[in-house]
Amino acid sequence: MGRGSEKDDRATYDKFAALLSPPTQGQSRHRSNSEIADGMKRIRRLILTDGIPEVEGRPSLRPRIWKLLLRVEQLHAEDYLRYVALGPSPASEKINHDTFRTLRTDAVFKDRVKNDMLVRVLDAYEWKHAVNDRQSYVQGMNALAAPFLYIMPSELEAFACFAAMMERGCPQYVQPDLRGVHRGVEILDRCLRIVDPELHAHLESRDLKATVFAFPSVLTMCACTPPLDEVLQLWDPMKVLRQFPPLQARAVIGITVALVKDIPEDLYRELVAHPLQPSNNQY
Repeated sequence: MGRGSEKDDRATYDKFAALLSPPTQGQSRHRSNSEIADGMKRIRRLILTDGIPEVEGRPSLRPRIWKLLLRVEQLHAEDYLRYVALGPSPASEKINHDTFRTLRTDAVFKDRVKNDMLVRVLDAYEWKHAVNDRQSYVQGMNALAAPFLYIMPSELEAFACFAAMMERGCPQYVQPDLRGVHRGVEILDRCLRIVDPELHAHLESRDLKATVFAFPSVLTMCACTPPLDEVLQLWDPMKVLRQFPPLQARAVIGITVALVKDIPEDLYRELVAHPLQPSNNQY
């Protein structure tokens, strides 16, 4: 399932632009809640079916769409500057240990996102949440912050979106014990047993559980698997099995949509909820 033609991309771009445009003259300046919900549903459906296109000569829609999906409505520059002014955070040693390794083989990312930018965003997030000398930075946050710095027009916007994602999108993934990640890997193992029992049995016979081969991908939501441009499309909706082939986002999305129909409803609800809601299980 490859990217469509340039003509198709332009048509899809226009569909997104129409959904994102403000009310025209003669329309009510304030949309009702039902109109907003319907518009969001149409945007999500379009992301899933067609993806967010990049059209030469036109501004990227991805920053606007991500901010909309993350409900980032206002930017608080004064807060971010205050956090940055505090300097290295209580977690600075861990942060600096991780950031230099972030997408280190991706030359385009390294050219666009400098290490000090990534350090500032992570230190600022740590200062925002530092209470009684407790650290909020956990393993994998460096990879989760990277895509926001890569696509957002400013560091401030990247920080706002990253913070919204950590705080509202996947709070269980950034607990000190990574409980959401462990739960996600366990759910992945159960899903694989259902959608591809032959592959699951083959891996299990060699004692290759999802914890072995999928933990980094679940931890970083695939941000650790290049190329980053493909990771971005997935974000829009140890040696064995560790070196995955290059991502092909549209193919992954298409297969996922097909396989999700085989997942029992209760397991699907658990899959959707696990980044947000704590589990009774202790890891």
